[in-house]
Amino acid sequence: MEPIQRRSLVDTVVERLQTEIAAGTWGIGQRIPSEAELVAQFGVSRPSVREGVRALAQLGLLESRQGDGTYVIARDPTEVALRRTLRDADALEVMRVRRALDVLAAREAAQNRSAADLTVIETELIARNAAARRDDQDVFIQHDVAFHLAIAMAAHNELLAGIYVSFDSSLLNAVTANAPGSMAIVATIADRHEALFHAIRNQDPDAAQAAALGVVDQSEKLLDA
Repeated sequence: MEPIQRRSLVDTVVERLQTEIAAGTWGIGQRIPSEAELVAQFGVSRPSVREGVRALAQLGLLESRQGDGTYVIARDPTEVALRRTLRDADALEVMRVRRALDVLAAREAAQNRSAADLTVIETELIARNAAARRDDQDVFIQHDVAFHLAIAMAAHNELLAGIYVSFDSSLLNAVTANAPGSMAIVATIADRHEALFHAIRNQDPDAAQAAALGVVDQSEKLLDA
């Protein structure tokens, strides 16, 4: 039998930091405590904390910003790996995977959404359409992405939400590339976002699926144009 290896203090710090991040003690975009504060909290040396933080930065969970501290940028190493894969993926391949995710999110949102979820989805849709009417592309992109993420959250499926959030950069890239064309069809029959919202509001999963497919089909056409 192999002897049990003594765990290093750095390993212990890494595990503790990962546990705190996964538990949401420090949310995405939030600064973690300073090195001195972590030393006091964990009861270990400053070098152990420094190496632990560096290890999680290499994993992609933390980001050190010169003169501003260290921030949480992801909760799960698997999510980071998926993001890196998606970053280099072909746009049309990403769109095809999104097709499956969007259909599932739409169906489950129609079945499981709460009144609060519906309010968020509608708010993002209204803001998206208003931005299109005033030709504000940056704000349009922001609310278009938020609309789709809100639907994924309304499905109340944690695994689906986690995977979908990993697609946020790719989704942002696709929405940005399509923004001029998407803005041009807002409030026309070609834009299926309104139909998607109404299907979710009416708790009609079949109609939600059809509308979600229509949204992705239109996005693919714009990418091909």
